[in-house]
Amino acid sequence: MPIKIPADLPAYAVLTREGVMVMDEDEAATQDIRPLRIGLLNLMPKKIQTENQFARLIGATPLQIELSLIRMTEHQTRNTAVDHMESFYRSFEDVNRADEKFDGLIITGAPIEHLDFREVTYWDELSRVFDWTQSHVHSTFGVCWGGMAMINHFHGVQKHILDAKAFGCFRHDNMDPASPYLRGFSDDMVVPVSRWTEMRQAEIEAAPGLSTLLYSSEVGPCLVEDVPHRALYVFNHFEYDSDTLKQEYDRDIAAGTPINVPCNYYPDDDPSKAPRNRWRSHAHLLYGNWISQIYQTTPYDITAIGT
Repeated sequence: MPIKIPADLPAYAVLTREGVMVMDEDEAATQDIRPLRIGLLNLMPKKIQTENQFARLIGATPLQIELSLIRMTEHQTRNTAVDHMESFYRSFEDVNRADEKFDGLIITGAPIEHLDFREVTYWDELSRVFDWTQSHVHSTFGVCWGGMAMINHFHGVQKHILDAKAFGCFRHDNMDPASPYLRGFSDDMVVPVSRWTEMRQAEIEAAPGLSTLLYSSEVGPCLVEDVPHRALYVFNHFEYDSDTLKQEYDRDIAAGTPINVPCNYYPDDDPSKAPRNRWRSHAHLLYGNWISQIYQTTPYDITAIGT
């Protein structure tokens, strides 16, 4: 939450440079408050697990959040009960037909990295979602494959297949401490990574309007801001539970799929030991900062979004 102080107080300029949320008295006097509408376009097969992960993070701020669960119109999930989908989800077609607007939208990843984007069965509809965000969403957060797909759609940045899966907890550098999305972040931090593809920093730097906020010398760019499209793209998994990487590792071992022990995850890299969560605080900071930034910049009249 922002702190209200006079704009001419010396601390105002100092705190602003440091990335602290400040608001002058004129801004505070004209600010209206309402619940923030956040949509979750859930592309993951384990819908309920993903719902829990993101709801936990965006619900941890003092602000009132109205969460809407959205699915692709034609794609049918095989891992979540039909009654759950019918009870809690609406199709993008229904949302679009109702001309609904959102303060924020999260687009999750999907386990389809091996496919070319245009080979994905729902790519045409997802492309319409990306374009729709520009007139109906104040700020969009693309996660893992969702972020890769969105940055490809708007900027043509390609994903590249890795020789080996990037799997484990990797250190990342804070590239822009003054960014409002990195308030409270350490100079470096651990982030869970689980992917067979990567986005390359040189190609991101070549695209106008993109800025890398978090970067790893081992696994490349992690968090990218896209100012022209009011979007963030995160290619790794701040939202993961403590045991999510363990579940993925155990699943592959049980299926006989070749997989390395996730690095820097288990104590002493020993899968018989319980993993430790070393990213939870930064996960809450990132999504809390995103929500706070929406709160400070979105129109009070939600119908004004996109106009």
